[in-house]
Amino acid sequence: MTYDHFFSAALERLHEERRYRVFADLERIAGRFPHATWHSPDGPRPVVIWCSNDYLGMGQHPKVIEALVELERELADLHGKDAALVFTSGYVSNETGIATIAKLLPDCLILSDAWNHNSMIEGVRRAGVERRRWLHNDVGHLEELLAAEAPERPKLIVFEAIYSMDGDVAPVKRICDLAERYGAMTYIDEVHSAGMYGPRGAGIAAREGVLHRIDVVEGTLAKAFGCLGGYIAGSADVIDAVRSYAPGFIFTTALPPAVCAAATAAIRHLKTSQWERDRHQEVRRGSSPCSMLPACLSCPARRTSSR
Repeated sequence: MTYDHFFSAALERLHEERRYRVFADLERIAGRFPHATWHSPDGPRPVVIWCSNDYLGMGQHPKVIEALVELERELADLHGKDAALVFTSGYVSNETGIATIAKLLPDCLILSDAWNHNSMIEGVRRAGVERRRWLHNDVGHLEELLAAEAPERPKLIVFEAIYSMDGDVAPVKRICDLAERYGAMTYIDEVHSAGMYGPRGAGIAAREGVLHRIDVVEGTLAKAFGCLGGYIAGSADVIDAVRSYAPGFIFTTALPPAVCAAATAAIRHLKTSQWERDRHQEVRRGSSPCSMLPACLSCPARRTSSR
């Protein structure tokens, strides 16, 4: 079962209602704040901007502009998807991403792993649709729940690649098999694995060779990338629909340009450098849990997880 038509239909509704959000192409003039040039469909027009959050004008710096444009491209490329959308945190990207996607699927059923992170649980709750919890990493139980539903009913499976409380790794291949067999959409949280595992640091799904079978990848710009923020990556229609409907994206401030620049640099570096991942695995195999970097998630002393 393909799901893109639901999201393209949602976007078409916005166009028909004249509510589709188009970002104005504004060129701010250095040294002349708050004056700018609006590159409108009818040609350039002078305008005055009174709603800027860019107090120091750093948004005009050439390096910052380049970083802002390319961060989402880097993320989409990392996970082999058409597009990506950046949020203020990994928590927000889960809470908003899951809720928005599920709301746009008519009569959607969410199937959520019992050990999912609180951000995912909140996303499921805010979706306001029917949901089922499947026993942690129990694909037999997941199949029972899937088989009980009508084949044509939209279904969204949400799970983590690596679970933050205990370090368990999801049976991603088997989940993808079930999703394809029962016509479900897949949403994977790669917060603790993006940058850490797989070719170019694309995560567990990439390591297992099934990244192309995952519909939506969620991750953080913290953890392995050492910065701040969260994101989702998926098809062009899914990402555009979330961008157009998600309150957690529309009604909040974007990440600071400096953070975007740093995150872009970190992603680019880890795409080509295997040294950090190799050293991490060596430490994980040979040292005590307290020096295991992100692998410390398996430590019994760790009972909280931040995003």
